[in-house]
Amino acid sequence: DVSVTGVSSTGATGSVTPLSNTFAVTVVSTGYGNKYYIDGVQQPTLTLTESNTYRFDQSDSSNGTGGGHPLRFSTTSDGTHGGGTQYTTGVVTSGTPGNAGAYTEITVAIGAPTLYYYCTNHSGMGGQANTPS
Repeated sequence: DVSVTGVSSTGATGSVTPLSNTFAVTVVSTGYGNKYYIDGVQQPTLTLTESNTYRFDQSDSSNGTGGGHPLRFSTTSDGTHGGGTQYTTGVVTSGTPGNAGAYTEITVAIGAPTLYYYCTNHSGMGGQANTPS
């Protein structure tokens, strides 16, 4: 068996098109504290489909302000700040937020629960990520 993720069939035999599953993450001070903006939208509810891989690009310099804003996942709203624990299934991180090449990547497991993205250093920055099959 060969498993291919991150591609979409065009319907033609043998033809595949890579999916763009990369989100640009920036951090904006809103007057109510720093908030994650995903592709320019403040704390959106995301849809992360099971078996797909998603990269959260944290190379923008705003991700490194105020001690840094590492994006992670939890099954609890606001993650460790909300009494939860970090969700690590299928999650890979690289680099330091605010520097070139920094990212958090998740390959959503089959049967994954609803997830919440959050900052490990600061509460109230993240949002919800639904994980439909």
